[in-house]
Amino acid sequence: MKFSHLILLFLFTATSFAQNISGKAYYQSKTTVDLDEFGNREMTEDMKKMIMQRMKNFLEKTYILTFNNNESIYKEEEKLEAGAGNGGFGMMMGSFSPGAQYKNLEKNQILEEREFFGKEFLINDTITKLDWEIGKESKMIGQYLAIKATAVKQIDENDISMARRRGNRKDDENKEGEVAKDSTSSEDPFDQIEVPKEILVTAWFTPQIPVGNGPGEYAGLPGLILELNFYRTTILCSKIVLNPKEADAIDAPTKGKEVSRIEYNKIVKEKTDEMRANFRGRGGRGGRFGG
Repeated sequence: MKFSHLILLFLFTATSFAQNISGKAYYQSKTTVDLDEFGNREMTEDMKKMIMQRMKNFLEKTYILTFNNNESIYKEEEKLEAGAGNGGFGMMMGSFSPGAQYKNLEKNQILEEREFFGKEFLINDTITKLDWEIGKESKMIGQYLAIKATAVKQIDENDISMARRRGNRKDDENKEGEVAKDSTSSEDPFDQIEVPKEILVTAWFTPQIPVGNGPGEYAGLPGLILELNFYRTTILCSKIVLNPKEADAIDAPTKGKEVSRIEYNKIVKEKTDEMRANFRGRGGRGGRFGG
């Protein structure tokens, strides 16, 4: 790390213990999707544009992180949009998107609201500890100096939000010299996707705001995370309101049935297995998801 980076880190980290910091950080989140990975490759450009327009509300969002030295809550900015989230598509997309996320750094606790196919849950878990590696790169994000850090994050096999189309993988040739069929040729959509075991997370944090917090579940760096890049998603801070005269209260969410992360993942797996069995029972003809 550059010497100037070290000076900043030690200076702001040391002074943070004597400061009462509070504020709001506004983030723009954008996720990219390649429709060719999940649909018919012969889909027309007009059809792709129509689908992407319908998905826009789920792929481009604004979030607000309200924080102090020890606590934070991360919520999607409320907005009124006619027709947003209607129909089965909205229900399905929403089922894999977290609601409000509360973090308590002192208790190492995260509480996360989830609505999964019409049922509300409150996941009570510990904050994921990533092995951050702070690099030498830096850049300005607005008026703040941001320093680059990277980490590898393990992904749960049932996290469908991370799903991707299986690659055209070929097994070793068998004794007859034939190559195994590509798994994407299956009519079962669940056979055509996979969840990566791990992803690379890149964060840009600023020691000028010495709180070890960030958007969503991310934390653990010596400064507020201003930008995150992981998988197909980029989250960028667009505005910060620091130390307002009247700080907003940070209340832990209480909505939904409280479950552990392990219990919630088990519920997701059971529902996914049910949908898969229903699909196969209909001979791959599709239809509505089971209740």
